Amino acid sequence: MSQITIDIPNETVLALKVPVGEVGDALRMAAAVKLYELKKLSSGAAAALAGVPRVVFLAKLADYGVDTFDLSEDQFAKETRLA
Repeated sequence: MSQITIDIPNETVLALKVPVGEVGDALRMAAAVKLYELKKLSSGAAAALAGVPRVVFLAKLADYGVDTFDLSEDQFAKETRLA
């Protein structure tokens, strides 16, 4: 596993309104959600980045205003036929 160290301004830590010990987790979740939203990571890979199970990650997406399932019309039609 790779490790990255970043400096975060104190003002940013305060703005996040999370305990100092949870800032890393909050940033990992935010990065995972954004990378999932940009379709750079699958939900499983994003969950791994966030350090949570996939079902927890999918449930957290609503907290960030991100659709859990973003299907194109063709994908939606295919899924509804299979249902």
